[in-house]
Amino acid sequence: MEESKLSIKANLRVLETTDLHVHMMNYDYYGDRPVLEYGFAQTAALIRQARAERGNVLLFDNGDLLQGNPMGDYVASGGILEEPGRIHPVYDAMNALGYDAATLGNHEFNYGLAYLDLALQGAAFPYTNANLYLDGENVPPGSHYLPPYLLLERTIEDENGAVHPLKVGVIGLVTPQIMNWDKANLEGRLRAEDMVEAAKTYVPKLKQEGADLIVLLAHCGYEDIPEAPMTENAVLHLSRVPGVDVILFGHAHKVFPGAAFEGKTGVDLSRGTINGIPAVEAGYAGDHLGVVDLELELTGEGWQVTGSRAEARPVYDLTQAAALARTDEEVTESIREAHEGTLSYIRTAVGETTEPIDSFFALVRDSVSVQIVNDAQRWYLRKQMQGTPYEKLPILAAGAPFKTGGRYGPAYYTHIPAGPLAVKHIADLYNYPNTLCALLLTGAELREWLEWAAGLFLTIDPRGGDGQSLIDRDFPSFNFDIIDGVTYTIDVTQPAKYSASCELLHPESARIGDLRFEGRPVSADERFVVATNNYRAFSTPVANPDGQRIILSSADENRQILTDYIRSCGRMSPQADNNWSLTGVPAGLRVELLSSPDARAGGLPDGISFAGMGEGGFARFEVELSALGGNQK
Repeated sequence: MEESKLSIKANLRVLETTDLHVHMMNYDYYGDRPVLEYGFAQTAALIRQARAERGNVLLFDNGDLLQGNPMGDYVASGGILEEPGRIHPVYDAMNALGYDAATLGNHEFNYGLAYLDLALQGAAFPYTNANLYLDGENVPPGSHYLPPYLLLERTIEDENGAVHPLKVGVIGLVTPQIMNWDKANLEGRLRAEDMVEAAKTYVPKLKQEGADLIVLLAHCGYEDIPEAPMTENAVLHLSRVPGVDVILFGHAHKVFPGAAFEGKTGVDLSRGTINGIPAVEAGYAGDHLGVVDLELELTGEGWQVTGSRAEARPVYDLTQAAALARTDEEVTESIREAHEGTLSYIRTAVGETTEPIDSFFALVRDSVSVQIVNDAQRWYLRKQMQGTPYEKLPILAAGAPFKTGGRYGPAYYTHIPAGPLAVKHIADLYNYPNTLCALLLTGAELREWLEWAAGLFLTIDPRGGDGQSLIDRDFPSFNFDIIDGVTYTIDVTQPAKYSASCELLHPESARIGDLRFEGRPVSADERFVVATNNYRAFSTPVANPDGQRIILSSADENRQILTDYIRSCGRMSPQADNNWSLTGVPAGLRVELLSSPDARAGGLPDGISFAGMGEGGFARFEVELSALGGNQK
């Protein structure tokens, strides 16, 4: 008999959710309104549909699940998990879907290990991580925080209806930078190792234990860079580890396969592979479901992957402005109590503003949405410095516009009308549970920090005519720190000195000009105390050059400080002080900026005009930088 007649073939579908960030309900808690663009309640419908299409299906979650919107804060701050019989609402929703396994994301650690341990008890599916180890006295060497791998024993039905055993190895990995980002929560408790080395250790071990297939749950993104130890976004290098069959990744909130990866090293968008390995990244907040279809053949060496196809299925069509998935009633019912509790929580009043607050143009002009955060940080830090050796030094504050559209879409902007300020507005202004830190820096170091932040802008050719794009979309706006307490200009006709990852690109470049404190030039050696957050203080080399500049690491969250500040003000009329401006572009030249269509509703600032609709629902605006003003000394 011919060998082809003896072959046994089967199909296996692997599904991924990632970076859900507590977006269980299709609801925008910042805007206090239902949405159709994202939410696990709709992703769940895609999961059920994808299962119905195939008989052999595995479902995994890739982390960043427990933090990221007001529901996460409500659960973490309200003691809900300590009540008898209560589990985290994310697991109320997910347990009903029958997940096979999951791993941790970097934001799982934001509320501390004790909280994470308590939350994980609610999962009806196992967790794995291979590159996190317990640390501290009396901890045996090599003790993992979670099982470094799982060997799932499943069955698979072949194309003729026969059922066979299938052993699926699963390895979880998380970016090791958590040790910087959550140092206060993790130092002395956990230690992180390199993800690629962990995969190289445990893939062969799983093979030895009989794994037919190996799936990596890699909470990291793709970056087209040379391999180096402790790389944050290591998917490209993980794809080269022998024995890996599927990679499910995330962290970067992007969609793979997708246009953003066109031409990248090792990428085949038509098949959805990286160096030949099937891979998928399912966006953010449940806006996509990752789907990897494998063609398998049973040989003398076990099941082999003979073909594959990967795709990320959206829950919403931005072009047609139409939902592609129904809302799953079982999910919405399972989290109804938590949803209603979150609504009560976000509607709690904390103050009042006589002026609207938005971030529509926060990337080109000083914005109240950043000003109010920096004012609160300076207010807090002045009190903390009293009675210390630093109390007579100038107090500055660094803050960034978090919500500026980008990969999150045209609805991702702060937009608070004049009137009452509630908890939801605090979360809208500052949507991370960071804690405040203070850094002691010189004037020269302050300038370098600003040079790095100015990497947000593309280089504008002053002779290049109108319509040049201003913003580098690969530079996250949360890295565009505005430092209040000094004034300065940013020359966007000069090349960026640093990349987003603090790599020195153009050592001689100088975008930052006219840096002044109280009207006089800042000298290289004068000292400043700068309020920022733990993320910036512990993970950004230009902000903390030698790692020794932290003079205060507070347990108080930046959001709580903002809340306390607003309460102390009562009724406030916030105004931006216009301490920075963009320069170098000749009068009359207009560059292009994408923002929300809602930006037009209240009238446009001088120097900014509407230029039509762009891709993805964004509005296009022409900006005459020389007409914006700013840099008030």
